[in-house]
Amino acid sequence: MTELGIGIGWRPEIAEAVEALPGVDWVEVVAENLCAGHLPDSLTRLRARGVTVVPHGVSLGLGGADRPDAGRLADLAAKATALGAPLVTEHIAFVRAGGALTATPVLEAGHLLPVPRTWDALEVLCENVRIAQDALPVPLALENIAALVSWPGEELTEGQFLAELVERTGVRLLIDVANLHTNHVNRGEDPAKALADLPVEALAYVHVAGGLERDGVWHDTHAHPVPPEVLAVLADLASRVSPPGVLLERDDHFPPAEELASELSAIRRTLRTASGGAAPATAEAVAGVAADGVARSAAHGLPAPGSVLAVVDDVAERPLLIGAGARASGGFMPAPHPVPAVADGGAAAPDGPEPGGSGTGSSDTGPAPGAARERLALAQAALLSALVAGTPVPEGFDARRLGVQSRALVAKRAGVIAKVAPELPEILGTGFRAAFSSYALTRPMTGGYRRDALDFVEHLLVAGRPEDPEARRRLTHWWQDRAGTRPPGRAARLARAARAAFAGRWAA
Repeated sequence: MTELGIGIGWRPEIAEAVEALPGVDWVEVVAENLCAGHLPDSLTRLRARGVTVVPHGVSLGLGGADRPDAGRLADLAAKATALGAPLVTEHIAFVRAGGALTATPVLEAGHLLPVPRTWDALEVLCENVRIAQDALPVPLALENIAALVSWPGEELTEGQFLAELVERTGVRLLIDVANLHTNHVNRGEDPAKALADLPVEALAYVHVAGGLERDGVWHDTHAHPVPPEVLAVLADLASRVSPPGVLLERDDHFPPAEELASELSAIRRTLRTASGGAAPATAEAVAGVAADGVARSAAHGLPAPGSVLAVVDDVAERPLLIGAGARASGGFMPAPHPVPAVADGGAAAPDGPEPGGSGTGSSDTGPAPGAARERLALAQAALLSALVAGTPVPEGFDARRLGVQSRALVAKRAGVIAKVAPELPEILGTGFRAAFSSYALTRPMTGGYRRDALDFVEHLLVAGRPEDPEARRRLTHWWQDRAGTRPPGRAARLARAARAAFAGRWAA
């Protein structure tokens, strides 16, 4: 197992600060933000100093019903080679749904969504992981993600699901303790129980990040200082095993370098205290380590950790709020294994094999059955369509919380569009967010963010907006410069409207 040490997520906005931070052993970079043939100068300098760089993927969708795309795998492999990375990481999540398995349009989430903890999903995930492992030049580690609600009919706890995954594939684990805390607040899952079930010998490294609570829901923003509760989960993990690496993630509202250094110091102190063999720490026990987080947030005009202020827009790659459900053939698909109720609200072990076994009708080495992929495809497509296309909420979960997730996805799209096309907020001014939200709530993203920006502007121009002639002229020129043509005529507009209507109704 590679010993990484203490690291921080490298982002262009803090590249200079990261280079100057003392005691940084390694950095992690979002793989999709890199070009293998032209690395940023900052990363080149860090590598020359002996700092390890690990690529962190966000778009493979290994938890999806489809097999991983060969092109995406080849691209990730090339970046791992260019960086001389000792491993690569991705997520236990799906990011798109629909397509050939469901005979429906492909929908993009633009976000990490959870897989159901079922034997079907496990079979599919394991085969996808084996495919990825065969295509990558270095070991693969997978990260647990944050969630808002559980899929109906889940058959395994998170710890059991991860233990089964490791047993069947030998994949390593990237454990995000902030995500464990998120699942504790949002789904009532005990982080200590999840840690107790984990195969700690498979641990590759650990993520630590901040967030905030609003109306009883924890938002994993990566834009706030790490709260005591997350450090307490880190302390619990470190009391069980010495993590090969621990990394601080910060993706937005970047603080001054001295505050990043302070957070890294808090992580080091937490690890030192926990490694002394003491009992797992409570949030109160580590509160002194992060007590200045509230003051630091206030100093920069941010909501304090744990506050109920408005949630910041979610941008970049972090897992945020997740809701899920499944519907097939007009109703919710029953679980193939009965799930007895348990007192603490978590999923009980199914009436079947214990973790480490193969599952009813499953194989530890053979390919996942096609039927399992089809069932998973239908369930994931129904969920994603409800979240991004306004179709009915699938049966079996909290519609209000799915509404929170849907709005969070729209906010994330708007935030990313503002970054990839900064001219649009400039032209539209304060009306940008409202206009984009109105557009996106029922118009799913079917391509990348740049295509999304073009479609948004086309939608505005066809509707004769904005009303200000000068703003509309600037928006038209922006669209023409990037689309290489003039705005569509009446026939093209009607055709596009028909396709959009079909995409919005297919899963209803």
